[in-house]
Amino acid sequence: MLSRTADHLYWMARYTERAENTARMLDVNYQTSLLPQSAEVAQVGWQGLLAISELTYPYRELYGEVEPSKVMEFMVKVESNPSSIISCLRAARENARAVRGALTTEVWETQNQTWLEMMQKLSSGEFEHDPGQFFEWVKYRSHLSRGVTVGTMQIDESLRFMRLGTFLERADNTARLVDVKFNAQQNEFFGSSGSAKEQDNDFYHWSAVLRSVSGFEIYRKVYRDVITPERVAELLILRSDMPRSLRACMNEVVSNLEVLANDHSAQTSRRAGKLKSELQYGVITEILANGLHAFLTQFLDRVNDLGAGISRDFLIPS
Repeated sequence: MLSRTADHLYWMARYTERAENTARMLDVNYQTSLLPQSAEVAQVGWQGLLAISELTYPYRELYGEVEPSKVMEFMVKVESNPSSIISCLRAARENARAVRGALTTEVWETQNQTWLEMMQKLSSGEFEHDPGQFFEWVKYRSHLSRGVTVGTMQIDESLRFMRLGTFLERADNTARLVDVKFNAQQNEFFGSSGSAKEQDNDFYHWSAVLRSVSGFEIYRKVYRDVITPERVAELLILRSDMPRSLRACMNEVVSNLEVLANDHSAQTSRRAGKLKSELQYGVITEILANGLHAFLTQFLDRVNDLGAGISRDFLIPS
């Protein structure tokens, strides 16, 4: 396969996944903002979302003070923001168009229809009328794109590069989502006194986080107990049976790298395998004791390093 073709397929999948995960991060902040909480805690949540996405400076240049409605607009509709949903879905469509011949008709039509429908929704004001419903739509279109890809594409290198892009992006975004919620509300929940009101708030906040990654039902099946921050962290980081966990994502990254391996990729495969093994044998109590934020920051650095290695070994170097 030509490296240029592989590059377009890889980034088409990454941008589609990034749009979905941006919608998930916005949705969890939007949902938790509707719960009883102090203005300071709510503000920290929105500031944390910008910070972990490394968008605080460009946001402040454009809007100044952090306000929920402006953050959502910036992360959805502003085309100068490369991580906004509109920018991601445009990039996904353009990458798909560039390799139209390598895709099935269903995959191309799904990407193209997603773009057309999004432009209609934004121009009609549907996003402002019901942000939660819009975020659900973005997630649904990403699910549809993934399902059509797996259901219609030949199981060859093209599909492997798309899967590689999907799970590397998902690992990055799950780490960012966990870091946003735990870093922003660590003092609020880990230091709570256990009153009935605090326990109620604790439940609704962490259940919103779980629902944002489609993990609420899985949590109930695995733990069959009250929702605690420590178990939420364990589920989203170390559980291989949670589809959006860091460990599950790295399992997929490693398995696809093994199939795609070439004469130049040994170092990248080794780094991916090392990261996978650390998650496989990791213990949540040790991670929390050493600092969750530090762990996730290091994980993000290593995922970015893997992305650079994949580009160097297989794709068009950025």
